Amino acid sequence: MSAEILEPRRRPTQERSQRKFDLLLQVSRELLLEVGFESFTCEEVAHRADLPIGTLYQFFANKYVIVCELDRRDAVAVREELAEFVGEIPTLDWLRFLDRLVDHMAALWVDDPSRRAVWHAVQSTPATRATAALTEREFAAEVSKVLAPLTPGTPRERRRIMAEVLVHVTYSMLNFSVRDGQGHSEAVIELKRLLAAYLLAGEQA
Repeated sequence: MSAEILEPRRRPTQERSQRKFDLLLQVSRELLLEVGFESFTCEEVAHRADLPIGTLYQFFANKYVIVCELDRRDAVAVREELAEFVGEIPTLDWLRFLDRLVDHMAALWVDDPSRRAVWHAVQSTPATRATAALTEREFAAEVSKVLAPLTPGTPRERRRIMAEVLVHVTYSMLNFSVRDGQGHSEAVIELKRLLAAYLLAGEQA
C-alpha cells in the first residue's frame, strides 16, 4: 500500500487568506529551525503567528502537512533558480555547467539554514517521505529536460531515472555539507565529483 501524499486541507484563494497562510509557513520555518521537529507544535506556530489555532487547522491538518508544504516551497524556489540559471548560461559544455550549477545551489543551502531543517523533518514518517519523494520527482522532471541537450546519447527513460538520482544525491549531499562540524566546500567538491562521474558513466553506457 502506498503512503498518503500530504497536502494542505485547502489553499487560499483570497489575498487575506494568502497572507495568513504565508505567515503560518514563515513562522513554522523559523520555529522548526529554532527548536527542531520533535519540539515543533501547531499550537506554538499559531501562538507565534498571533492567529487562532482554528485558523491553522483550516489549512493544515497537522505538523507533518506543514513541513511537507515547506519542502514543496523550497523545491519550487530551486526550480525557479534552475530555470533562471539555465537561461543565463546556454552551453553544451555540461561539465562546466554542472560545476557552476552545484556552486549556485550550494550557496542556497548556506544562505538558508532552514532548508536542512525542513529536509530532515520530511524524513520523519512514511507519509512525509513519500510526499517529499514526489516533490523530488517533479523537480527531477525539470532537471531531465535540462540534461536532454547536454547528454544526447542517453535514452529518454534512462535520463529520467538519472535525473531523479542526481536530485536525490544533490539534496542529500547539500544537507550533509551544512551540518555542524562539516567542511562545506570539501563536501561540495566531492558532490561535483560524484555527479560528474555518474553523468559520464551514463553517457558511455
